[in-house]
Amino acid sequence: MDITAQAIEGGFADPVFNAQTVFRSVMEAMARPGTVQKLPALARPPAPLWATAGAIALALCDNDTPIWLDPALQASMTVKSWLGFHSGAPLANTPADAHFAVITSPCEMMALDGFSQGTQEYPDRSTTLILQVSDLASGTPLLLQGPGIETTATIAPAQMPRHFVEQWKQNNHRFPRGIDIILATADSIACLPRTTRIKTMEA
Repeated sequence: MDITAQAIEGGFADPVFNAQTVFRSVMEAMARPGTVQKLPALARPPAPLWATAGAIALALCDNDTPIWLDPALQASMTVKSWLGFHSGAPLANTPADAHFAVITSPCEMMALDGFSQGTQEYPDRSTTLILQVSDLASGTPLLLQGPGIETTATIAPAQMPRHFVEQWKQNNHRFPRGIDIILATADSIACLPRTTRIKTMEA
């Protein structure tokens, strides 16, 4: 199959309904940090972009939201064409220009402060990171506290960056600025909004 055909196929079968389904799942996950929301395979993007991450991008991105792709995605002309065709989102030149960023290898990604942090007046202009992780149970257990969490919640995403907890503490200190994270596995999502406080279980 040529790149053009691959770029056109695999989008939402019912764009409005599918986008609403994904949007509701993301909002629920953001409102209740650390909870896992199942997400059906509503999109079929080209590899190495996963169905969940691709569906999130289609639901949240449009021609006003520049998107940054990590090197593995940047190297795929098919992925770039697919996202452009189905979402209309322009590619950001740098992470600091991006409203959204899709990362296939979180353990290798740049520091969180390299992405747009928003401004005091417009904190919503920060980057939302969509991280592809193999699962939410086999990594270092993270203890979550903050708005939307009754007492504490625990999540253990795989392949997270080294020193993630330290970086996240700095992200908390920048509030109301700062980035938000959507963790995407093959069939589910969980979110870490900037208001969530994180520490490792040993701490």
